[in-house]
Amino acid sequence: MNKKLVLNVGILSTGKYLPEKVVTNFDLEKIVDTSDEWITEKIGIKERRIAADDEHTSDMGVKALLDAVERADISLDEIDLVISGSNTPDHKSPQMACLMMNKLGMSGTPGFDVRSGGCPGGVFALSVGARFIADGTYKTVAVVIPELNSRVMNWKDRTTCVILGDGAGCYILRATKNDTGILHTKLGSEPSGYYGAYVPGGGDALPLTKENIDDGLQYFHMDGKGVFKFGTSIIPQMAEEMAEATDIPLEEVDLFLTHQANANIIRIGLEQVGVPYEKALVNLTKYGNMSGASMPVALTEAVDEGRLTPGKVIFLLAFGAGLSYGSIALRWCDRSDFI
Repeated sequence: MNKKLVLNVGILSTGKYLPEKVVTNFDLEKIVDTSDEWITEKIGIKERRIAADDEHTSDMGVKALLDAVERADISLDEIDLVISGSNTPDHKSPQMACLMMNKLGMSGTPGFDVRSGGCPGGVFALSVGARFIADGTYKTVAVVIPELNSRVMNWKDRTTCVILGDGAGCYILRATKNDTGILHTKLGSEPSGYYGAYVPGGGDALPLTKENIDDGLQYFHMDGKGVFKFGTSIIPQMAEEMAEATDIPLEEVDLFLTHQANANIIRIGLEQVGVPYEKALVNLTKYGNMSGASMPVALTEAVDEGRLTPGKVIFLLAFGAGLSYGSIALRWCDRSDFI
């Protein structure tokens, strides 16, 4: 149950970074048993970005953060806290937030990581960052979500390598006036689906050996049908919960941004509550599933394209590994709304 916030919290700016390399469905036809027609029809993806061999997750995060800072017209010195929401960090330990700050030359600013299974991170990490603004602890918080999925997927597995892409996004948060910014947040998990989307090897339960590396257990595994069923049921549930909590009817919500897993999941999930697909922000066609990075990247492009303007209401509906899900209702802020 949400407690009343001390301060309203809004997104001052977002930022993005996308690797230069583009891998199309036709490229994938050459390495696995698939086709452009099948991927387009079943998933909705046409191409995705893949990081360069010498590019690391933290490098992408740094570039997304710098983009967000420039768009916010602030300096790095004004950031009071950095949170990384990545599920694919450079190292298992310590926190990647500190590595990104090291590369940026930042010193004295606290930083930590929020791990929420990757795909739900666009909401989970944002929610955590907002709490530090809401209670007055910090004035400016950066939530950075870079995902280097191409290093944790098996390029021989046609069920996963066609879905994922690399990219990074960032939110810059500050306090806002009443009735602007974040209107409501709700998080949840369905732990019975833990093994529906996970990386089997590399942890304490299954240390990596030559044998299980040969078996590909260091890579992401997914129950596609299970995730599809979960996504198409949890999207309408979250949408209705947000509408009830905010007293904003779904027909009055301007935009819906769901996790970018599959165009059919988005379409079916929204249609169940009478929301036309045209109200959805969708970027998976050109970027694939960038896990938690998909949301801030999509928001950045929606602002750039003029689809997301001050005063508009948008519902963020995330779901994914865990299985976890989270939703945030936002009234997009004008610069004058921030205090």
